[in-house]
Amino acid sequence: MYREFFGLKEKPFSLTPDPAYLYLSKNHTRAQTMLEYGLMSHAGFTVITGDIGAGKTTLVHHLIGKMDDDTVVGVISNTHSAFGDLMSWVLDAFEIKGDFQDNAQRLRAFTDFVIDQYSDGKHIILIIDEAQNLSTEILEELRLISNINVAGEIYLQMMLIGQPELIEKLNQPELTQFAQRIGVEFNLRPMDFDDTKAYIQHRIQCAGGDKALFTESAMGVIFCYAEGVPRRINTLCDMSLVYAFADEHPVVDAALVMDMIEDRSTTAVIRRSKSITEEVGRVKQWLANEYNLELSA
Repeated sequence: MYREFFGLKEKPFSLTPDPAYLYLSKNHTRAQTMLEYGLMSHAGFTVITGDIGAGKTTLVHHLIGKMDDDTVVGVISNTHSAFGDLMSWVLDAFEIKGDFQDNAQRLRAFTDFVIDQYSDGKHIILIIDEAQNLSTEILEELRLISNINVAGEIYLQMMLIGQPELIEKLNQPELTQFAQRIGVEFNLRPMDFDDTKAYIQHRIQCAGGDKALFTESAMGVIFCYAEGVPRRINTLCDMSLVYAFADEHPVVDAALVMDMIEDRSTTAVIRRSKSITEEVGRVKQWLANEYNLELSA
């Protein structure tokens, strides 16, 4: 709707993960390094956590895109118990077909698949997204599946990607053995203001636009309300562009962003947290001092 008005070839702030738009902030660079290190060091389990919309899934898709033909990847994205059991998910992720009567047969089929692939020089990686939804029982099943790795040989590597609640689950006493098998772990934190500005400009440039489309103060307001979370930044930026298009403003300024946020404040389904980080407080003070902008709580 607004692409032609702003000279964009596509929407720069889509809510769906798109590795083509990946911006590696300081924290995202560290998370990517941890993912790659987990692969290179043959860690049995790699765990990456982060809040909703932090960019975990985008990082995973970016990593998959960089893998060579010697890597066999299976991805489980839907981890709700209503959609089946773990071994059915695993077999489906690797497209292993067969008429299996029970979990024992499914596990045997998967074990044979892993060993055969490994014998052919392949690296086998199982990635589980939204892993915070896994029950304690399913996490214990994963540990048992990892028993494929014996005698110092890592036939199967697993990556668990999830929200911070995943760490709480893994710290339960009954999962002590699982926790001891985690070779690499990292928590992906929100971006700071500098990375938020660079992130917004990066996505606009990727979409063929002018990185000066948002003023610095506008990006400051967006940072304070999105709190450095990429998906929330995308939502606010996208709606800001809609408002600018409607008002025929060629540039998105702070006043327009604040108008948009004021309109959304009574209808927004997802609201910002009540806590104010030190970085958000600093940027709010900067906006007040430099632009006489007072942001609501």
